[in-house]
Parts: sequence; structure tokens; C-alpha cells
Amino acid sequence: MAAVASGGEATYVGSYTWTNGSDRFGGLSGLEISADGSHLTAVGDRSILVTAEITRSNGRIVSVAGTAISTLESPYGYQGAGDSEGLAVLDGQNHVSFEGPSRVWIHDGQGAFVGERSRSPDFRTLQHNSGLEALAVDGKGRMLTLPERSGELTRPFPVWRQEGDRWTQPYEIPRRGGFLAVGADVGPDGRFYLLEREFTGFAFRSRVRRFDMTEDALSGETELLRSSVFQHDNLEGLAVWRDDKGEIRLTMISDDNFNALQKTQLVEYRVPETLDFQDKRP
Repeated sequence: MAAVASGGEATYVGSYTWTNGSDRFGGLSGLEISADGSHLTAVGDRSILVTAEITRSNGRIVSVAGTAISTLESPYGYQGAGDSEGLAVLDGQNHVSFEGPSRVWIHDGQGAFVGERSRSPDFRTLQHNSGLEALAVDGKGRMLTLPERSGELTRPFPVWRQEGDRWTQPYEIPRRGGFLAVGADVGPDGRFYLLEREFTGFAFRSRVRRFDMTEDALSGETELLRSSVFQHDNLEGLAVWRDDKGEIRLTMISDDNFNALQKTQLVEYRVPETLDFQDKRP
């Protein structure tokens, strides 16, 4: 893979601390934002599905209202589906990736179980508590997923793509430094965006890398942002969309781990684009 282009291309827009009185609210790690940026869907580690409406002023989030919390159901007749991590919305349905065992389940807008995508034998080899952390959909409606860890510091992250009932691995992403994969999305520009997190022992740092994407390769690796410690909380979910100025917007959400010292944060960056505003996904 080619050398990494210089970072710092993303411009910080703002942060919003999201609070809610429910004791179920928290641990949010997967995120989707509507095309116009006004509606969010998120999943939390404790099998919850959260929806809400976003209001912005001068491009910055000023309120999150209408929060609804549902439980992700299992197909076995009980509430709670497990350690839900990644989220992708396809055809109005919520596709959720889980750790332990690694799988992708489909739920409706109220969290009811709809079905399961096939499992790759490769999923069984993933490390404990480091399974399918990120989920995305490409322009042809194919699911993409990757694990939090690759198994070795020098081993690239595998990226699997589902074709029918079969998973293939057309892509890999090099590991650089101590960052681990926690969120992903395919932007309206047809590029693959990866959110990564590093825990320094006392605080978190975040990084977003972007890749050009073809049928069988990721290229043009660019580091868009790298935060300093304490700049943001534990960012785990990423949604990429285009704002009303035609610029790519990165919206990220933090997992507070149900820890009183942490918070649920929505953090946004802007990536200026010179492309026309039409969808460029393959």
C-alpha cells in the first residue's frame, strides 16, 4: 500500500455532550446519521438501540431531542442480544455486529430481531472481546466488517465483504502504531473511512483514516485527523455524510463505558471537498 498522505485535512466543527435520565443510556459504540444530518441511530454495548433528532445552529450541534431507547432482541426469545458494537442501516433495517461470538444480526426500528447474515469461518478465529467492531455498507449494498484487533501488531486489519451468503476478504488495512479499529463507514464520496482508538493508559486518542476503494483494493491512504489525549472522550462510532455546503462531515460518538468520569459525546469534523455534490459510491 502506498505511503500515508499527510494528515490534518479534517477541520474540527464542535462537540456536544449528550445526557439522558435513563439508566440504560450509555455505552454507545455504533452510529448512523441520516443523509441530511438531522436523525441519528446508535447501538450500545448492552444491547440497546437509540434514535434521536439533531438540531444544529451555524453548523454545530446545539440539541439532541426525542431520544428513544429500545432493546435489541435475540432470536431465542429473550431480551438482550449481546455485546453490540457496529451499526449499518440498509433498506431501513438495522444491521448490528457483535463480539463473542462474532456475527451480524438484523433488527427493525424497534429492536425486534429480523434475521441473521451468514457467518464466515474466519469470524471464529478472532480474539476474545476483539471481534466485529465496525460495520459499513458499500454503494452496491454489500456489508463490510472488520475486527478491533488483527491478532498481531504487524498484521493488517482484514476487511470482509459479504457477497450473497458468502464472505470474502478483498481488503486489508495496515496497522500503524497502537490504534485499534472501532468504527467505519463508506462516505457519499465512495471512500472507506476508518475510526481508530488508542488507550494510552490514562486517556484516549482517536484517528480517522480515509481510503479510495475499488472492487478489490483500498488505496490512497490519508490520515484525516489524530486527536491528542483528553481532546475527546472514547470515540467508537463513525458516520460520514455530506452537509448542506457540500462538504464531507465526520460525526463520531463516544462510549462512556457507564463510567461517571466519562461522557457520551457527539464530535464533528468537516472535510472540505471540491467534488460535485452527487453520490460517488461505486
